[in-house]
Amino acid sequence: MPYADHFSRFFAADPDRLHLAAHSHHAWPDVTEAAQAQAWRDAIALADRKWDHVFGEIVPAFQRHVARHLGLPDPETIAIAPNTFDFVRRLLSCLPAERPARILTSDAEFHSFTRQTARLEEDGIVAVTRVPAEPFGTFEARFRQAASAGGYDLVFLSQVFFDSGFVVEDLAGIMGAVPDDAALVVIDGYHGFMARPTDLSAIAGRAFYMAGGYKYAMAGEGACFLHCPPGYAPRPRDTGWYAAFGAIGSRADQVGYAPDGGRFLGATFDPTGLYRFNAVMDWLDGLGLSVADIDTHVRAVLDAFLIALADRPVAGLDPALLLRRPGRNAMGHFLTFRTPDAAAIHDRLMADNIVVDYRRDRLRIGFGIYHDAERAGDYVARIAAALGAP
Repeated sequence: MPYADHFSRFFAADPDRLHLAAHSHHAWPDVTEAAQAQAWRDAIALADRKWDHVFGEIVPAFQRHVARHLGLPDPETIAIAPNTFDFVRRLLSCLPAERPARILTSDAEFHSFTRQTARLEEDGIVAVTRVPAEPFGTFEARFRQAASAGGYDLVFLSQVFFDSGFVVEDLAGIMGAVPDDAALVVIDGYHGFMARPTDLSAIAGRAFYMAGGYKYAMAGEGACFLHCPPGYAPRPRDTGWYAAFGAIGSRADQVGYAPDGGRFLGATFDPTGLYRFNAVMDWLDGLGLSVADIDTHVRAVLDAFLIALADRPVAGLDPALLLRRPGRNAMGHFLTFRTPDAAAIHDRLMADNIVVDYRRDRLRIGFGIYHDAERAGDYVARIAAALGAP
């Protein structure tokens, strides 16, 4: 099926654009336009009663979609927020305040977590142990060993590393290596959710999992979530008034919290992203398209792109520069080339309306279901022409 046909508005908006950054900002399918308009219509029709509709229908539908795709037993463990940084702050606010909290993580986490913990570390509020991501072949064993030492208040780890595409496959094994029953274990799933088939049923009672709609869920901003395992972090210090919803039976002398995922809610937000998210999930269901199907499609594009690149070599995109290769390693939905020319290559491609991105010395090229394996040769030819390759 030509899935690109479902993104006609995106392509019509800039017909000359070659968008190879689905891993960074995924294109929105056409169904999101009607969802965006529906959010507006509901807002003016319902006015003050809008939140009854949002929390009575839109949020529960969102929760059900997320729970189904992740194998979670209870949709009500899912909290929502405009961005995952809201959840990072609230999780950090659950750590001990009477001493520096001990955190175990990798040296390849996304900026929001890395920056915030580094700032707290400057003031001695936290003590952070960072396990190097490379060499990738031994990372999981090294991280398990570090976790098994114990003494950590928070273990925080990406499912797919944003700067390489490396996938942590044995999440259950890593969770099992943490000996401290009270430790918070958090998986940043932003580059895994709706890209790689993920079943959290075995660890749903132990691990937090956060992700959102901006990338592979194709829903844009404002649609992030956190699965909150029952009993862990019941009273975040960073808390909004929505977290009091459902706080039945709370002590009169304490700030009350909902017992489910609602304990991690904040305050008033724009629900439009949730409308778009639900529309995308319903659209995928209508197509009979699973995450496994999406993954298979994108991996075919990745493979075809590398074959085309081998047939027509491009300076700076030598496959030898790849941090991970599809077919040989588990990886996310993007290619990462380590090159000192990453910024220069990015700028030259952007000047020709070819959208990729880079992080330091890492050039990232990512694909979604609006790309086709049959067109991989065209993608490479366009890149080669922009870079002045023969």
